[in-house]
This record gives sequence, structure tokens and C-alpha cells, in this order.
Amino acid sequence: MDVKYDLGALGEDVVYVKPVAVASLPEEIRNQVHDLDVIFAVHDAQGTRLALVANRELAFFLARQHDKVPMTVH
Repeated sequence: MDVKYDLGALGEDVVYVKPVAVASLPEEIRNQVHDLDVIFAVHDAQGTRLALVANRELAFFLARQHDKVPMTVH
């Protein structure tokens, strides 16, 4: 069963943090990542990627610095 969620229903202050395999990213980004296999993306409720960062802790810190509530998405 394919379940879809309305992530925007949780509010505009919520951002979503999810792991991203570096191998799945464009070469231009992979060249900047160095030795990491996984980085973390921060997305708004509409799914727009706001940032790519080195680790989950930094993603949560960045979100909170911008008065957002970070939530993990798998």
C-alpha cells in the first residue's frame, strides 16, 4: 500500500531532515563532499531542498538557528 502524507499539515515551521547517499548526487556536489558516503538534506514542507550538510546534528542545528522545527524522514 502506498501511503502519502501531507507534510505541510504540520506547519510552516517544520523542516524535514533525511540522509542522502552521496553517490546519488550530481558530480559537482560529490566533488565538494570529500570522504563522506552520506550527507543530510533539509527540506521544507513542499519538498524544496533548503540545504545539504555533513551530518544530522548540523542539519538540526541549522534548522533551529532559523526558527524551524526539524523532523527526521527516512
